[in-house]
Amino acid sequence: MSPGELECMRERKWWCFLLSSIFTFLAGLFIILIWRALAFLCCRKEKAGAYSPGAPKQPTAKKAPGAADAKRKAGEGAAEIGFMTEAKDWAGELISGQTTTGRILVVLVFLLSIASLIIYFIDASRDGVEKCQSWSTNTTQQIDLALNIFFMVYFFIRFIAASDKLWFMLELYSFVDYFTIPPSFVSIYLDRTWIGLRFLRALRMMSVPDILQYLNVLKTSSSIRLAQLVSIVISVWLTAAGIIHLLENSGDPLDFANARKLTYWECVYYLIVTMSTVGYGDVYCQTTLGQVFIVLFILVGLAVFASCIPEILELIGTRPKYGGEYRREHGKRHIVVCGHITYESVSHFLKDFLHEDREDVDVEVVFLHRKPPDLELEGLIKRHFTTVEFFQGSVMNPIDLQRVKVHEADACLVLANKYCQDPDAEDAANIMRVISIKNYSDDIRVIIQLMQYHNKAYLLNIPSWNWKRGDDVICVSELKLGFIAQSCLAPGFSTMMANLFAMRSYKTSPDMPAWQNDYLCGTGMEMYTESLSASFTGMTFPQAAELCFVKLKLLLLAIEVAVDDGADSKIAINPKKKIKITLNTQGFFIAQSADEVKRAWFYCKNCHEDIKDEKLIKKCKCKNRK
Repeated sequence: MSPGELECMRERKWWCFLLSSIFTFLAGLFIILIWRALAFLCCRKEKAGAYSPGAPKQPTAKKAPGAADAKRKAGEGAAEIGFMTEAKDWAGELISGQTTTGRILVVLVFLLSIASLIIYFIDASRDGVEKCQSWSTNTTQQIDLALNIFFMVYFFIRFIAASDKLWFMLELYSFVDYFTIPPSFVSIYLDRTWIGLRFLRALRMMSVPDILQYLNVLKTSSSIRLAQLVSIVISVWLTAAGIIHLLENSGDPLDFANARKLTYWECVYYLIVTMSTVGYGDVYCQTTLGQVFIVLFILVGLAVFASCIPEILELIGTRPKYGGEYRREHGKRHIVVCGHITYESVSHFLKDFLHEDREDVDVEVVFLHRKPPDLELEGLIKRHFTTVEFFQGSVMNPIDLQRVKVHEADACLVLANKYCQDPDAEDAANIMRVISIKNYSDDIRVIIQLMQYHNKAYLLNIPSWNWKRGDDVICVSELKLGFIAQSCLAPGFSTMMANLFAMRSYKTSPDMPAWQNDYLCGTGMEMYTESLSASFTGMTFPQAAELCFVKLKLLLLAIEVAVDDGADSKIAINPKKKIKITLNTQGFFIAQSADEVKRAWFYCKNCHEDIKDEKLIKKCKCKNRK
C-alpha cells in the first residue's frame, strides 16, 4: 500500500456500510408501520362517525350541504384506488412470469445476480476486504453499482406487487437487497470499498427451479424437487463461504489484529471438508467470530446437508433409466411405436422395417412403453442403437407424448397382441391409445393393429381420424379370413401374398436345382412403389409393363390413375389400353429391393436405349430427362 492508503486505512469505516443497510431496513419498516397505524386510525374514526348512537339521519330527498364536494372527493378516492390496483396488477404480472416480458425480466434478474456474484468473486480474490480507492478508478465497483440500480428498480416493482408490504420487507430476497444495494452508494461518498455482504447474491440461485419452470425445462415433480435441493445446497454453501471469508480477512472487531488472509475458494474448500466430516485441518478459522460462526453453521448447516444430500442421491438413483426426452437431430425423421411392446413384436417389426432391401431412409424408431424393457429386449435395442430408442412412459400421458415428440413424428404405430385371450379388450385398449394420441396431436398419422373387424367402426367416431391423411387400420382377423377365402378361389394365393408381405433375402447357389433357385428368388421379392420417368409418358400400361419386364427386369403390376373429378386417385391393376401414362405416374412393382425399382425412375430413352445390362441403368444428366 502507498503511504496515503495506509493513512486512510488507519480508521476502518466498515460500520458505515453495514449501518446503511440496517438503516434502510429499519426506515422502510418504520414507514410501513406508521402508514398502517394512520390507516387504522382513519378507518376507525370513519366507522365511529358512521355508527355513532343518536346521530340524526339525513333526509333522503334533500341533499346535505356539501354533498357535491363529498361526491367529488369520493370520485377522486375511487380513481386513486383504481390507479393503485392497476399498478399492483401490472407489477404482479411483471414479476410472476405470466407474460413474455415477465419471464424475460425474471431471467434477466437471475443472470444479473450471477454477474454481480462473479464481480464479488473477482473482488474477493484481491488483497483485503476494505480499500481506500476512488470510485471513479474502480471498474468492478462501477459495474456493480449499475447492477444494483437495476436491482433497486426491481425491488420497488416487487414492493408495489406485494399484497402484504410488511411481510415483503421480511422476505429473504428483500434482505439480500438491503445488504447489497445501499453499500454501493456509500462507497461513492466515502471513496473506499468494502467487500461486505455481497456474497448474499448467491441466495438468488434458489430461484433457479422457478426460472426453469418458466422456460418449460422442468416438467416432472422429481426434476423440480431435484433442482430445488441442489440450488439450496449450493446457495447455502457459497453464502457460508462468503461469511467465513469476510470474518477471517477482517479479523475480530475493535483492533482487527488477528486478521488472516484466506481466499474465497479456500473458504469453499474448508466448508466442503467440514460438512463432509473429514476435517483435514489444513484450513481452519482463526478469529473468534469465525470460530463461533462455524460452530453454529455445523449445527444448522449439517442438518440442511444431511437432509438434502440423501434425498438428492435418492432422486438421482430412482430416476428411470429410460426417462429422458427424445432429441431429434436436424433433418432426421422418426416414428413412434407403442402398444404391445415385447421382444418378439419388436424383433419382427425391426426385421421388416430395417431390412436391407428397403430404400435407405434416415428414420429413427422410437418405442414408448410403460414398463422398462427386459434383458432380451434391452439387448436388441442396444444392437440397433443407431436407429432405435426406447422410452418408458404411457401413451395416455400427454407429458410422455411430448417427451417422444409425437407431434413431430412422421407416424405413430400401435401394435396389437396377436396372442391375447380377449381380442375385444385388446382392441379397446389400442383404440383408447389412438384417442389419446389424436387428442394430443390431431394431425399425426396413426396406423393401428386391431384383432376384430367390427371394432374398426369405433375409429370413425374419433373426430380427427382421417383416412385421406394416412390414418389406417390393419385388422388381423380380416387378413386371415381374406387369405383363406381367396385361397379357396385361387390356390396358392395366400402363399404368394405372404411372400410379398414378408421381407426376406435369399442368395441363390449353383449347387441348387433351378426350380429351387427360382422359388427362393420369388420368395425374396416384395412390393414397392416408384414414380415412372418421363420416358414412359404417353405409353399404355401393356407397353410400359413390357418395357419394364424386358429392359428393366421389373414386374409392373399396377399404376395410380387420377379420377375424372381430379379430387382423388385410384389404383388400377392391369388397366385397359385406353389409359395413358402421364408424367410422374406412380407405379407398383414386384422386385427384390427398392434399389432395383429405382430403374423405372432413372430410365431415359435417349441414354439407356442400347444398354443391355439392367444394372447399368443409373441416373443420367440428359437435358431431355424431366
